[in-house]
Amino acid sequence: MELIQSFSVDHTRIVPGIFTSRVDLLGDYTVTTYDIRLKKPNVEPAIDVAAMHSLEHIIATYLRNDPEWKDEVIYWGPMGCLTGFYLILKGSRAPKEIYDLLLCAFKSVEDNSEVPGAAPVNCGNYLMHNLEMAKWYAAEFVSYLEENAENSAIFEYPKTERLVTDDGQHFFDS
Repeated sequence: MELIQSFSVDHTRIVPGIFTSRVDLLGDYTVTTYDIRLKKPNVEPAIDVAAMHSLEHIIATYLRNDPEWKDEVIYWGPMGCLTGFYLILKGSRAPKEIYDLLLCAFKSVEDNSEVPGAAPVNCGNYLMHNLEMAKWYAAEFVSYLEENAENSAIFEYPKTERLVTDDGQHFFDS
């Protein structure tokens, strides 16, 4: 079985940032999946589950209401490892082209006095939210993005290199 594309990223070298995870052609449409990484995997603690849930609600609401981008947004949701989010947009843009959108989205978290859609009728686990921690994580990511805006490492995935033997075995480069 082939290793999926997101597992080919060297998680020992990735830093927080905005990365193109994959680009797919779906019929006549191109869609791009972005890896919005808030934490360094296996080094920093994962994001608190309740805060992650709140960030999901707040930023999804922001993205789907942004006048310039709302028609481009297909999906916003958390990674299973709780170190970041996936954003799927119509089209294909370089990560730097969505930097301002994401910076504004994460800055907007501070303006919320409640989590949108955090009611039993709107959410499958409406009690599992933590707005104050969501604000803390968002502010931390905003500071990081602003401090590293000119650092190409926050826009370029570190890929693993693999040696493939004649019989098809894969080995990671050390």
